[in-house]
Amino acid sequence: MGRKRKGRDISGWLVIDKPAGITSTAVVNKVRWALDARKAGHAGTLDPDATGVLAIALGEATKTVPFITDALKAYRFTVRLGQATNTDDAEGEVIAQSDTRPDTDTIAAALPAFEGEIMQVPPQFSAVKVDGERAYKLAREGEDMTLAARPLWVEELRLTDRPDADHVTLELTCGKGGYVRAIARDLGAALGCHAHVRDLRRIWSGPFDAEDGLSLDQVQQLARTPALDDHLLALETGLCDLPELRCTAEAAARMRNGNPAPVITSQAQYGDTAWASHEGQAVAVGTYRSGTLHPSRVFVTAATET
Repeated sequence: MGRKRKGRDISGWLVIDKPAGITSTAVVNKVRWALDARKAGHAGTLDPDATGVLAIALGEATKTVPFITDALKAYRFTVRLGQATNTDDAEGEVIAQSDTRPDTDTIAAALPAFEGEIMQVPPQFSAVKVDGERAYKLAREGEDMTLAARPLWVEELRLTDRPDADHVTLELTCGKGGYVRAIARDLGAALGCHAHVRDLRRIWSGPFDAEDGLSLDQVQQLARTPALDDHLLALETGLCDLPELRCTAEAAARMRNGNPAPVITSQAQYGDTAWASHEGQAVAVGTYRSGTLHPSRVFVTAATET
């Protein structure tokens, strides 16, 4: 039998405004320590030099991470025109240069081609797996790879600022699996001038906003105190895009044992992924069929344990 992980059985979400220079995993570890939490994870990696909203799921809330990962998210980023790098960001080695600098109207006119359902080739330095190995590992070893294009839904890509001839600031709203660095790379190619990301900030992700996030300094100051617990959001926050179906205490008990049970419908349609609640507390997520929720994951918190 494996050793039980130490820490509190605490469930919920903590929104962090991630600083540059630290990995997403390191942020998770700091939050887990600060809350003395048994289990924690994040909903969507940010590159070490990126800043902005990093939503940390704790305890039972980790079961809702896929629904945040699948949600729309928005980024504000500055593109450096005239240079391509091997990492598609400012940390990489410059591999191509151009003296061409498109005017602002030309850049704005190129953006609609990146909206809607597009196909995107991930950067060579990315976490995509190639024959079981991470692409970034192979890239560091000097291996040249051909990565397959992947579909990406781009809700909006718009120009917000042109601080100087070499730079343009854009805002991107997209779905799961997008690489902002690839957007900058491909925009530079479309404009015939090369480009890479100079800086990147995730401004919101699903229901979570960077402006509402704690800094790591605040987390450190409040660590191991009830004041940090006060900043936790309910695990149900991660289910906000799914239909909520209320149920009785008897139905809740059945679902928590993995069995289908009747629910009181709201706007759910047959076959929808939805979540059941009893007295405002999440019971289960599953598939709705004809007045019944068939659970695929259940929630058991300290308040519901018997």
